[in-house]
Amino acid sequence: MKAYMVFDIGGTYIKYAVMDETTKKLKNGRLMTPKDGLETFLKALQGIVEQYSDDFDFQGIAVSSPGSVDVKTGFIGGASAIPYIHGVNMAGLIKERTGLQTSIENDANCAALAEGWLGAAKGTDYYICIVIGTGIGGSIVLNQSILRGASLHGGEFGYMIMGAPFQEPLQATWSLVASTNALVEEVTKRSSLGEEKLDGEEVFRLAEEGDLIAQECFAEFYKRLAIGIYNLKYALDPQKILIGGGISKRQDVIDGINRELKGLRNDISTLAIEVEACQFGNDANLIGALFHFLKDKERFEE
Repeated sequence: MKAYMVFDIGGTYIKYAVMDETTKKLKNGRLMTPKDGLETFLKALQGIVEQYSDDFDFQGIAVSSPGSVDVKTGFIGGASAIPYIHGVNMAGLIKERTGLQTSIENDANCAALAEGWLGAAKGTDYYICIVIGTGIGGSIVLNQSILRGASLHGGEFGYMIMGAPFQEPLQATWSLVASTNALVEEVTKRSSLGEEKLDGEEVFRLAEEGDLIAQECFAEFYKRLAIGIYNLKYALDPQKILIGGGISKRQDVIDGINRELKGLRNDISTLAIEVEACQFGNDANLIGALFHFLKDKERFEE
């Protein structure tokens, strides 16, 4: 049976799935991401491919990875929680180990491509996906292709400076002031909890239970997100703006951002700006990686 081996490389786990062209998962699982180097990592991926090779006729390998991925060369630049994957031709090394054509794409880009293929942006020519988590990242998608930029930094929305420009501007980037991590740190600090740092679930629970400090921090959080989204809308003018990351599963977050966006309209700024949640959760990177491989299939066959 024809199928594709798809890997989603994360700092803690490598998720994998044997998928057909419709994204149906025929087999799937996960393993801990090796900590002791590239050789162990490559052996782990090779072992998974070999485990299923007797049952499936693999047409290739699709990989979702952190870092600044050069999809043409297979090299991963930048930095991540997995240092050994950077600075090497990862696609070439995996192909060498398995004998299978291999494509590789950045994880945030994979999530965005999944949404355009089968998710919330299906049928949309031009959209952006904003991923909110420890920091803020994302992707710009035009005609099912990622707009990468001259330095492969297209979609790195978190670097936008949001604070007063003459007061340590790099301490006021969008990632530092409006990420989920920033929200948790702000509630922790204002709650005078000292070293006892809260987590995201506790922060939401506090706000839902009527904690005034948490509610105030959430109001500021939505406003900071809305200001960044407003800037992106006027700079890029996409047809759709999608919100990804774990926080996007909460309808109250989407509603809070949209409420603030509505308040930014006036006689001059007349655009009706609205966000919606990404449709895919944990499978987004796998689906997007497969789409990227299928889209590049002709290049492999040249």
